[in-house]
Amino acid sequence: MIVKNIIQEELLTLAEVKGILDQVRERRAGETEELGYELRRAIRHAELFATSVPEEARGMLAELLALEKVNPEIAVKIVDIRPMNRDELRAIYAKERFTLSEDELDRILDIVIRG
Repeated sequence: MIVKNIIQEELLTLAEVKGILDQVRERRAGETEELGYELRRAIRHAELFATSVPEEARGMLAELLALEKVNPEIAVKIVDIRPMNRDELRAIYAKERFTLSEDELDRILDIVIRG
């Protein structure tokens, strides 16, 4: 597929992508033509790795973005991966030029664990 230009770009969590792909699959259910290879693979990936529903993911994303050292890209990664301890969370922040305090890590983990 050749993309000529990008009209709009938006960060989405994997749960939101799964919701969108489910809608596409439902729309195409009545068609006689089978889903393309890439679309089938994308749907399978989303089903395997999406850990929440879109509404829950958006709520968690909003809470994370309210914190000081969480940018949108990292917030989406955190929602998708759902780290359960400080080490997993530190791995997400490994490429950043700053480190988080224990208190900041605990606040993020509290949001993730509450879901």
